[in-house]
Amino acid sequence: MTSRSRLIVLLLSVPFVAFALVGGLLGSASAREGTFQHLRVFDDVMQRVKGDYVEETDGDRLLEGALRGLGDGLDADSGWLPAADAAAIAGNVPLPAGETGIELTRQYYLRIVAVRDGSPAAQAGLRTGDYVRAIDGKPTRDLSVPEGMRALRGAPGTSVTLTVIRGSAVEPHQVTLTREAISPTRVTSRALGDGIGYVRIATFGPGTAEAVRTAIADLQQGGAGQFVLDLRGTAQGEFEVAIDTARLFVANATLVKRESRGRDTETFAAGPRAGVTAPIVLLTTAGTSGPAEVFVAALHANKRAQTVGERTLGRAGEQKLVPLPDGTALWLTHAHYLDATGKAIAGNGIAADTPIEEPDVEFGAAPAEGDPILDAAIEKLKMKAAA
Repeated sequence: MTSRSRLIVLLLSVPFVAFALVGGLLGSASAREGTFQHLRVFDDVMQRVKGDYVEETDGDRLLEGALRGLGDGLDADSGWLPAADAAAIAGNVPLPAGETGIELTRQYYLRIVAVRDGSPAAQAGLRTGDYVRAIDGKPTRDLSVPEGMRALRGAPGTSVTLTVIRGSAVEPHQVTLTREAISPTRVTSRALGDGIGYVRIATFGPGTAEAVRTAIADLQQGGAGQFVLDLRGTAQGEFEVAIDTARLFVANATLVKRESRGRDTETFAAGPRAGVTAPIVLLTTAGTSGPAEVFVAALHANKRAQTVGERTLGRAGEQKLVPLPDGTALWLTHAHYLDATGKAIAGNGIAADTPIEEPDVEFGAAPAEGDPILDAAIEKLKMKAAA
């Protein structure tokens, strides 16, 4: 396809996307005039660059950059997808079985939101906040989150090399990970003593709610009457599962709300009874994201649990594929979750009642000894029991 024909495709598709983004203004003459004014400016910029830039430019590359910029300017998870990735997502093409255990977002480069327990990335010492500057030598500055996540996948036993930045950007680190077929361990538990049980929720997938229920029941049989639920670095799963899990702890209340363009706000309510009424403390970090944030919000806004640790990431949104006429697509956030009070989780996160930062670890160094976040949660529960 020539640069001129791609420009024509863009001029045909951008009004639709722009109208969808401004929502409900398609019939407004003033909105139409504003949109076409923007297109005239865009066309003028294209012509100026092609005519006045010091080097000859490639029209297709300019258009791709403009479309990427459109997605990047919305939020960290929205983006433009090339045709191959768009077709794979639209056709539900399964990803290769080999994984690294990394969940990504965007912050100029791709950035690690969380690392799954026991995964190749965890074994290599990667952690929340690390920047991934390149994947197998390809700069991530030009990749959307879905492209980055797909680039990390491959056949089990194959390797992928990441250029990682932690701390100084002038001293990047090369990390080679061997992909594995990871069977997610969603819920683990143990007794901490003094009548306190510990439950780690690593992801919200099928069976998580029942696994949490069983873990708490087993701990109660062993004498636990208070519980720590660990959601540090929990970023994967399904929002519906997180809401179902929250119903174990909250009764007769609004759990969360979901807000979409052009639709009434949806309310997700708890049932008449909660299966677990014991005191709860939640452990959170900046890696607590997505469905885990919805779970935390449901308990926290209803004063069912206190939080210890760091503010959560603020990434509770759902994305969908919006195909474009040339086979590419936009990956757009189309819904946000709100807590029971109506406060948006996306962009805000959930502040910890007892703020404690995770210890910094230099790249390649052994993890810090001790667990100050867990220790603070245990102390909080002991004080509550003594009161």
